[in-house]
Amino acid sequence: MQRIIDFILRYRTFILFLFLLSLSLILTVRSHSFHRSKFFNSANWVSGMVYTSRDNITSYFKLRDENKLLLEENNRLRHLLFNRTFSDSIAVDSLEVGYEVLPARIIKNSYAHSENYLTINKGYADGISQDMGVITSTGILGIVEHSTKNYSAVQSVLNTKSNINAKIHNTNHFGSLTWNTDRFDVVQLEDIPRLVTLTEGDTIVTGAMSSIFPEGIPIGIVKNFKLETSASFYTINVELFNDMTNLSTAYVITNLSKPEIEELESNIEDELD
Repeated sequence: MQRIIDFILRYRTFILFLFLLSLSLILTVRSHSFHRSKFFNSANWVSGMVYTSRDNITSYFKLRDENKLLLEENNRLRHLLFNRTFSDSIAVDSLEVGYEVLPARIIKNSYAHSENYLTINKGYADGISQDMGVITSTGILGIVEHSTKNYSAVQSVLNTKSNINAKIHNTNHFGSLTWNTDRFDVVQLEDIPRLVTLTEGDTIVTGAMSSIFPEGIPIGIVKNFKLETSASFYTINVELFNDMTNLSTAYVITNLSKPEIEELESNIEDELD
């Protein structure tokens, strides 16, 4: 207490000056409308800066929650999109056929090898199993090959073993999507016959001949193509929509009709044997 008293006595002149200055400013602001408006404008500006800074800090720490909400909303919209052909009047949540979509995070990704894989943070405990399709908001990624309880390995489209049914958008001409390892942003579309009219820039999407992916998921665009004189099929390079070097979020697609389709195909194969 004595130190406080000593401090006040030592700086009494300066403290008195600050008091009188503050008092004069208050009286000036209160007695003149021009000064009053300037004061409140300045105060509002300072308050606005403080509130903006506080909001920016708060928003930064809320990004994880906001991203989670956006992911859930994207998941719901994709669920609606993939099931639009099954029903126009029944709520999608009540459908017993069609597709389910599960969001996941990519925790590991390779693209520089001949056989590349991705690891996602969902496994059989989440309902993930072999041969489920994996996509992003931009295009396809690959197909689930192995699953543990909490994780799954996805065979990337950048894998020499990958073979995915694909077609030219708005046509019924389909072929097989493969990869020749030349570039990590370009894959190849095979088995498109020479009678098909092709144009650079044509969009390539998933075909309807697979029980893994819904039809029409974007893959990429025709970068270039060639047709040898004696060849029956085009050699087509497809530039991927996905940047395979920069991935974070994925969606795993479950075809609820797949077991029935596989059972039917198995019965047909048994009869042929």
